[in-house]
Amino acid sequence: MYRSLHEGWTVSAAGIAAATADDPAWVRPPAGALEGVPAAVPGCVHTDLLAAGLIDDPYRDDHERALGWIGRTHWRYTTTFDWRPEGFDRVDLVCDGLDTIASVTVNGLPAGRARNMHRRYRFDVAALLRPGANELTIEFTAPYEYAEAQAARLGARPGPYDEPYAFIRKMACNFGWDWGPTLVTAGIWRPIGLHSWSGARIAQVRPHSRPDGVDVTVAVERAVESAVEVSATVGGVRAEGKLAPGQRELTLRVDVPDARLWWPRGHGEQHLYDLVVTAAEDAWTGRVGLRSVELDPDAFRIVVNGEPVFVRGFNWIPDDTFPARTGPAQLRERFGQAIDAGANALRVWGGGVYESDDFYALADELGLLIWQDFPFACAAYPEEEPFAAEVEAEVRDNVARLMGHPSLVLWCGNNENIEGHQHWGWPAELEGRSWGAGYYFDLLPRLLAELDPGRPYWPGSPYSGAPDRDVHDPSTGTIHIWTVWGSKDYTHYADYTPRFVAEFGFQGPPTYATLRASVSDEPLAPDSPGVLHHQKAIDGNAKLLSGLGAHLPVPETFDDWHYWTQLNQARAMAFGIRRFRALMPYCMGTVVWQLNDCWPVTSWAAVDGGRRRKPLWYELRRAYAPRLLTFHGSGVAVVNDDASPWAGTLELTRRALDGTVLGSATFAVSAEPRSVALVPIPDGFDGSAAELLEASFDGRRDLRFFAEDPQVPYPAAQFDALVTDVPGGHEVRITAHTIVRELAIFPDRLDPSAAVDDQLVTLLPGESATFVVSAAVPLDPAQLTSFPVLRCLNEARS
Repeated sequence: MYRSLHEGWTVSAAGIAAATADDPAWVRPPAGALEGVPAAVPGCVHTDLLAAGLIDDPYRDDHERALGWIGRTHWRYTTTFDWRPEGFDRVDLVCDGLDTIASVTVNGLPAGRARNMHRRYRFDVAALLRPGANELTIEFTAPYEYAEAQAARLGARPGPYDEPYAFIRKMACNFGWDWGPTLVTAGIWRPIGLHSWSGARIAQVRPHSRPDGVDVTVAVERAVESAVEVSATVGGVRAEGKLAPGQRELTLRVDVPDARLWWPRGHGEQHLYDLVVTAAEDAWTGRVGLRSVELDPDAFRIVVNGEPVFVRGFNWIPDDTFPARTGPAQLRERFGQAIDAGANALRVWGGGVYESDDFYALADELGLLIWQDFPFACAAYPEEEPFAAEVEAEVRDNVARLMGHPSLVLWCGNNENIEGHQHWGWPAELEGRSWGAGYYFDLLPRLLAELDPGRPYWPGSPYSGAPDRDVHDPSTGTIHIWTVWGSKDYTHYADYTPRFVAEFGFQGPPTYATLRASVSDEPLAPDSPGVLHHQKAIDGNAKLLSGLGAHLPVPETFDDWHYWTQLNQARAMAFGIRRFRALMPYCMGTVVWQLNDCWPVTSWAAVDGGRRRKPLWYELRRAYAPRLLTFHGSGVAVVNDDASPWAGTLELTRRALDGTVLGSATFAVSAEPRSVALVPIPDGFDGSAAELLEASFDGRRDLRFFAEDPQVPYPAAQFDALVTDVPGGHEVRITAHTIVRELAIFPDRLDPSAAVDDQLVTLLPGESATFVVSAAVPLDPAQLTSFPVLRCLNEARS
């Protein structure tokens, strides 16, 4: 019997960490105000203080700076509950998530300790409970105090930020990142409750899926030593066994006749089977998918059910700095945005958390492949105790929790830590101290071989397949491309011929409504204080401007800066994706940095911190379409990531900007399933700055301009705009009289609820496009079709 303990909690400040000096930027409420604050569980201290009106919204303006004292304060969570003995052998306090260094007491007596946000804890409290009222208290040590003490004890480790996150098993990006705030949390961040049981309980279920069934490993915990009958049922097939006294686990083989396979989206259906496990009087239920997964390590090709899968993915970071606020509805919205952009995969990045059960169950249902980093990111990590034991405990816990999900196709040891040791000068700084190699090359693969041998493991990313290979070698394994954005123009993507790109990205500001809601600057400007505070990358705004390069003009107003930098982000990522997809099957994956933001910020995300789609998202939807037509070097690539052949006539047309045809040619093309057909461009199709090249094939089109936009002699855009009211919003039909380059409508400038179904559309003379604008309130048609809501590169300006 399980009973949640989510009601009646309060949180109180329990003292300031030792050796903590006040920062002048901090704004701390009076001590008395921090006693007995109502607390939500699951939750964290920041959201509790925010709900009580004791702190300002940390996502607005620079309020984050005032809250540095919270991570340097000890916190006490307390609740009371009634309890009566009901004859069970055991009563356990089950803590699914304690953040992070915690001491648990029941009625003033110690029940247990925790020091890892990434694992679950279970404490036998039967002897501590009393009939009637009981008090449960959880004392959280200030994260900074613990982490800094461990760093002093073990010696410094290199990392990208002056923060001690490597010395505490906690979500690393709590300590700030180049897209995230420094808001160091404490609290009960996942469910907590009492589990009363007798005889035996199911302690762990580890399903090993096969295309024809499941091998189910069942582990039990006993309150009394006796034999335990165990069964597993899948697809109407039941297997049974018995655990003898003293035997902790066994494996049952369940073969499913005429099994229906689970496939990634775009490759087949996502069939799921119910799995029911019983042990004595206890039962466990879950869902499994029958499939195989393999990894070709040199080519880094993921193969599901014998079929190679080109990964069209996004990197995933925690969807909120306070992850307890991310529930099923928010996950479904975000997964929907990924899928609607054409994605078939998400990489759970190593600076966050092992995500919730809801996350992986939803991926199973929708057919999204999950690459799961273990939580190590961008730093050298100590391997001494207590960290080695904690890492082993969290791995055992989470591998067992997650391995039944068919969507999970890859475990990865870390993010960029092997690269750091090879290329960031770590050996000199470490002076022989541990940095995590023992985890990535020994502990993790050894535990996975024991617990989850049927699923591929990769020691880190980027990684080229062996410890002595350069992680920057694009010919094998995975690479991250950060020369683009870091120092080079996005056309530099064309210099890479990679096997698999696991990270690459380009920044752009959030939507206007998201920025306006989070920044109170008047007026908004690229360098106004709030806008700058919501840009966490070093030299981020300077790189936004330098990244425009020769592609776009230098903006002189906020409106131009906002539109052009968003457009440049979209173009940069589409350029890279189109390049790499045209290399299929040599290249078999692109994982964009990143899908989402954890707060409102200028970043690499396609969906901003206000959950709004940036122009990048719309361009990715075109670049990630299963069937893609794209210019590629001196040819046109017909990219067919579909199970059926793609045949038709490719039309190549050289045009003047006014639409006049200057030359044309046609080619019969057939691209086989999951392949690319490359058509060379014949002589005579070069052009001047006043011309463009159009490729069209089966309803798809790509345009190549012969000069960068500032050098193209565009006419001032002329078009008709017709606005029609429709249920839930408006239709805007644009009919071009001249070329209209990169047409975008930004209806959120008129109302934060407003959104549009497409962006960045180029119309040739005589062409039309209809945009559907959704909004909670009617919008003014004149404003909807005027600057700065309707934009194009060659707009007429008075």
